[in-house]
Amino acid sequence: MATHQEKIDYLNQQVASRGYAQHYQKVCVEHDFDMLVKANDLTQHLLMKDRVLDRKTKELIFIAALTMLRAPEWQIKQHIDVAMTLGASQEAVLEAIELTILGGGFVVFSHGLKAWSEAVGAKGIEPTVEALEQFKSRHARA
Repeated sequence: MATHQEKIDYLNQQVASRGYAQHYQKVCVEHDFDMLVKANDLTQHLLMKDRVLDRKTKELIFIAALTMLRAPEWQIKQHIDVAMTLGASQEAVLEAIELTILGGGFVVFSHGLKAWSEAVGAKGIEPTVEALEQFKSRHARA
């Protein structure tokens, strides 16, 4: 059985290699350490280890996958931060999210876009009040 210090050291090692610790890792490191170690072995092999795809490319794919699944925005943002730390540009991350339009539609894309906007501090442009007034005057009920 792992000691409290070994659990903290393990979690810190995960943050140092991944760039984050998710809620399940923080809970399971304390309550089911052996399961967490086995789950991490799979994550290490699939996501962290460069095989044919490098980690930056995997993060971009994972961002698109999380967007398609409508994962919580905080989770998408974690992977955006990691991808950009690994050298992905804001534009590359946005392009990965834009691909979700094809499989998931604009609602799914909008979910990922919101996470991206918050992660990179992107702001939009607001239309003028006059444009809305023009619409209303053209479509006013008689």
